[in-house]
Amino acid sequence: MIAVCVIILAAAEGLYLGWVNGPVVLGCIVLSAAAAYLLGCSNGAVLVSKYALRDDVRTHGSGNAGLTNFYRSFGGPLTLLVILSDVLKMVLAAYLSVWMWRVIGADSPVLAKYWAGVWCLVGHMFPCMFRFKGGKGILSGGTLALLLDWRIALVVWGGFLLLTALTRYVSLGSLWAGASFPFISWYVYRDTRVLLPLAAACGILVVWGHRANIVRLLEGTENKFSLHKKRE
Repeated sequence: MIAVCVIILAAAEGLYLGWVNGPVVLGCIVLSAAAAYLLGCSNGAVLVSKYALRDDVRTHGSGNAGLTNFYRSFGGPLTLLVILSDVLKMVLAAYLSVWMWRVIGADSPVLAKYWAGVWCLVGHMFPCMFRFKGGKGILSGGTLALLLDWRIALVVWGGFLLLTALTRYVSLGSLWAGASFPFISWYVYRDTRVLLPLAAACGILVVWGHRANIVRLLEGTENKFSLHKKRE
């Protein structure tokens, strides 16, 4: 299913940009999606917990392989390694995609970043080497916002930090980030043909990843963020 989606979206992008030499272009775009997905699969929370702590973050707390659950479960300076991993993989995925597209004569860095961003998020949330059980994509998605435009980063990160600080619900800030991303992307680029669907895909992935948090927020059982890790 993922492979079919890649091919369909790649073909749509090729038509949108008016490229010819279809097989070469299509192959390069599919390859950039595969590279972004595999980079996304390198889940920092899982890797650090398994190989540095000889544990598995997915067996603690909420069971999610994300930064918040890692910090709540383990705390400590190793959290910085998780942050670094989730940031770097999106940076690498985005700029590798930009480079690959330029090789085939497609100088559209913004579109290449959105394209890589979608598949890096898919890899982060559904990593093939970790039984498709990954994180929720908020840090990697936030990195994509920083790589695109300062106005996008301001809306996404500003709302996230403000809501998290006021309510102490990281999930509420994350939901804002995911929901606002397509709208601010449209405002900045005014492209409804390809960029908006890709931005919407990113936003939907983040919001969908927080579906359990939405239920807990509505029920009043969501955990609030604390600078001190929980004792088990």
